[in-house]
Amino acid sequence: MELSGKTVVITGAAGGIGKGLAERFAADGATVVCSDIDEATAQALAEEIGGHAFPCDVSSEAQIKALIEHVEDEIAPIDLFCANAGILTLGGLDVPDEDWNRIWDINVMSHVWLARHLVPRFVERGRGYIMITASAAGLLNQPGAAPYGVTKHAAIGFAEWLALTYGHKGLRVSALCPQAVRSEMTRGHETSVAAIDGMLEPEDVAQACVDGIRAEQFLILPHPEVLQYMRHKTTDYDRWLIGMNKLNQQFIGDP
Repeated sequence: MELSGKTVVITGAAGGIGKGLAERFAADGATVVCSDIDEATAQALAEEIGGHAFPCDVSSEAQIKALIEHVEDEIAPIDLFCANAGILTLGGLDVPDEDWNRIWDINVMSHVWLARHLVPRFVERGRGYIMITASAAGLLNQPGAAPYGVTKHAAIGFAEWLALTYGHKGLRVSALCPQAVRSEMTRGHETSVAAIDGMLEPEDVAQACVDGIRAEQFLILPHPEVLQYMRHKTTDYDRWLIGMNKLNQQFIGDP
């Protein structure tokens, strides 16, 4: 899909990957709707790129529904929805249930809710595109962050389900799976295990997304090393787990 002339919604657009996507997509001729829980920053970005802004807390199905209805009714039919908003929760067995529930709503259920209210419109039109910002953690897991690794795995699983269920009805789906990207989420984690292959800038990720969306690829991997790690994992799962355990000891230590 080419972005010029398309209407694109981006959640988590106030900073990091979302801001990089908004700036790049607008430069490529798309009408961009910047959505974020930080309404003021999203509005300032929209004014800067000549787009639109609409507040949304993706932990609320009602707010996601309102976002979709606003864009469809007041701006234009949505061509691409970038489900980019997400949070990082560190820890393992010590993480309390309320933190698990919050990250599950934001990193997983938000995708279910957007699909519930948007995919029927896409099917009716015979076309539509969803890009879910997952993570390399959704393919390879994340030492020191059980809630993040688990929810990102689930996000990829749901993206796969959407593609295999609705692909013949015109829905295109991509899962964006970078390692570390410079943002508020990664501030203070510049030497974490996720940055082992370097920390990318948001504009680098945006370029990978443009290329991936143009080719309608399911997996978008801004860090190309991730593909080789996946191959190692599937070739010898037990050996891969031993290697990941060593990484965990190197970066995290014993829990």
